[in-house]
Amino acid sequence: MQSILIKNADIVNEGTIRPADVLIRNGRIDRIGEAIDALADIVIDAAGKALLPGMIDCHVHFREPGLTHKGDMQSESAAAVAGGVTSVMEMPNTHPPAVTNVRLEEKFALAAQKMSTNYSFYLGASLNNLDEIKAVDSKNVCGVKVYMGSSTGDMLVDRFQTLENLFRECPVNLTAHCENAQLIAENSKIFRDKYGDTTPFSAHPIIRSTEACFRSSKLAVDLARKYETRLHILHISTAAELDLFDSSVVRVGTARENECFIEPQGDNITGEACVHHLFFDDSAYETQGALLKCNPAIKTAADREALLKALVSDRLDTIGTDHAPHTLEEKKGTYWSAPSGMPVIQSALPSILEHFHNDVLTLELIAEKIAHAPARIFNVKDRGFIREGYWADLVLVDLNKPQTVAKENILYKCGWSPFEGVTFRSSVDTTLVSGQIAWQNGKNLPSQGHRLQFDR
Repeated sequence: MQSILIKNADIVNEGTIRPADVLIRNGRIDRIGEAIDALADIVIDAAGKALLPGMIDCHVHFREPGLTHKGDMQSESAAAVAGGVTSVMEMPNTHPPAVTNVRLEEKFALAAQKMSTNYSFYLGASLNNLDEIKAVDSKNVCGVKVYMGSSTGDMLVDRFQTLENLFRECPVNLTAHCENAQLIAENSKIFRDKYGDTTPFSAHPIIRSTEACFRSSKLAVDLARKYETRLHILHISTAAELDLFDSSVVRVGTARENECFIEPQGDNITGEACVHHLFFDDSAYETQGALLKCNPAIKTAADREALLKALVSDRLDTIGTDHAPHTLEEKKGTYWSAPSGMPVIQSALPSILEHFHNDVLTLELIAEKIAHAPARIFNVKDRGFIREGYWADLVLVDLNKPQTVAKENILYKCGWSPFEGVTFRSSVDTTLVSGQIAWQNGKNLPSQGHRLQFDR
């Protein structure tokens, strides 16, 4: 592997910003220091730019296998590195769904040939695969995903006894999509009866309501507290749900000798905010319509502001994308037929940095929420921090170079973005994945991500 020397960077890492150089050899960070004098195959002058640990996105849908007309591992991971994402954890609701360990390993084999990012995959929970869950390889698989009341066919888990067994027996991190299916069905009937096929997309956050989210999230939290499950609730979308997370509950531990850190709040229960819930609110349905339809729904401006404040107060731990591409043709249907989900990963870090420019999130906090916390919560081995000996998963950001999302620079296979027309005030200059330059000067470069390993 080529050696790389990054000179004159402002390193954002573990609560500090400091000028330093970074020397990378054999894919790992060999040395961090001032004025490093060493020969390297590639020298990057980072003067005036911020160097952050690459984003670990714990929540993506890359659609392979079975749904590759929407996106695939190669196309979506190429978009990911353009958005400052260096590692992803991908969801099991592909075709066929990844609900057995054999199917999971088949996905890993595909990724070893196609992924520009580092990668892991969730095993999906179903109504009858507890034995598969108990047999999961905790050192080589990121976790288990459960859909608690979301319309995902065979992967919908809504029987209480099945959920109890899952929360009691799951040997790895359990991530949950929380929406109450019964309440959504009741709300859907009201709008179907009143509007039929003319139901407006602005009804989405009313149909998939705050109460539907809260009921399901509360059930998940109650079960996790009962069984001490390591639970990570995905895409929190409402202010009401934040009361389920206690920011005052923290534990101080030792990561390694002479270094202290604060473990994720809520002890074994953590939460995620997604980039689109932090950027949009329900006023955008009028112009975006189906393009903004996702589950859980984008809700009010007050909910959005509450989510941002919850990141600052540590009630919420991570920022993810829930990147979920669909074709424009699929999105052209009625409210009832248009699928939920949107492609956002290429705008991941630029959209998050808007909150820095708006004086809401500091750069140090952004590094915590996109890299440090995901690495700690999932026990990712040797990643998520800018440390000597760790893999060089890094993103160099130009905070003063605007970029506009446009058709001609969208890398998703589906070819569209809900951010189209938005000008971000920052841009991703260079992304390094396991010590390889995967994105630079607005272009993808050949790179191959590694399978994530976990210290469990």
